[in-house]
Amino acid sequence: MPPPIPAPLPSPASRTCARRPARAAAALCTALAAAAMAVAACGGGTSQYDPFVPGRVIAFGDEASVLTTDAPAGRNYGINGVDTKGTDDTSDDTLDCALQPNWVQSLAAAYGYVFAECNPNNAEVRALNRAAPGARVAEVAAQIDAEVAAGGFRDKDLATLMVGVNDIVEIYGLYDGSNEAALIAEAGARGRRAGEIVNRLIALGAKVVVSNIPDLGYTPYAVSENTANPGSDRGGLLSRLSTAFNEQLGITMLIDGRFVALVQTDQRILLMNRQPGAFILANTTDVACATPPPACTNNTLVDGATPNTYLWAGPLLLSARGHAEIAVLAVTRAQRNPF
Repeated sequence: MPPPIPAPLPSPASRTCARRPARAAAALCTALAAAAMAVAACGGGTSQYDPFVPGRVIAFGDEASVLTTDAPAGRNYGINGVDTKGTDDTSDDTLDCALQPNWVQSLAAAYGYVFAECNPNNAEVRALNRAAPGARVAEVAAQIDAEVAAGGFRDKDLATLMVGVNDIVEIYGLYDGSNEAALIAEAGARGRRAGEIVNRLIALGAKVVVSNIPDLGYTPYAVSENTANPGSDRGGLLSRLSTAFNEQLGITMLIDGRFVALVQTDQRILLMNRQPGAFILANTTDVACATPPPACTNNTLVDGATPNTYLWAGPLLLSARGHAEIAVLAVTRAQRNPF
């Protein structure tokens, strides 16, 4: 007789909201659940009788996937949640690294896994963070070299990858008003290298959840660049560079659901920018953090900002709500792909 069909894994919304204190941001849980239902309603992915459950989750990339190791450990580069001790007095608030997770934390949590950097209950660590702030495609290639040197990959490892924002900012910094074509070509080349990294992870035996990058032309960084350079359409240039990167990433990497799941972060963040009301967002153009990440918490936001109603934590860094949206896509793809 065939083995029984395993029960489906709980959704990221149900796992996250089940752990979240009642006093915490209920709006985020509601939005996360609603987004998960919307994704499910749209179909996509591949149904399977034996859902893939990874042995480990290993995160590669830039600050979008980082958890800090210095005290207080477990901070992410978005908006960090705090334990309020049930009072309105912020003087005794402490970091709660599990409260407003980044996208890779949420993906790991969908399988019941935690990272060592954020493990308040001393659970078995089955999620490894290799990402680093400021990393570009070249540094991520080195991250994977280091993982191979340290023992490599195991059967049923699930690797995550998000990289490219720092590459685009670096390339954009070379703009002189006349070299856009060369810069777009370089952005495409970086995207191809990122696609080659995905293919290498597959060759090393990992299943891969890869996110492309947001359109940087719709970030607070682009707003400030447009202001500083009136009439120059810097936001448009950042969009074209982002598109070149994402297109070549998609063209180069192996498009096969047995090995890789693509998270189209660019499309989701673009939709949130264009239809903020549909996502109950109050602001998609300004930064929420008065104190830059990773030191940013619920208590260090600009007036009127919340982790749930602002899309951006920093000029190029997503808020807790932005990460929750990406997490919905990532978990859905990981659990529906025929890995």
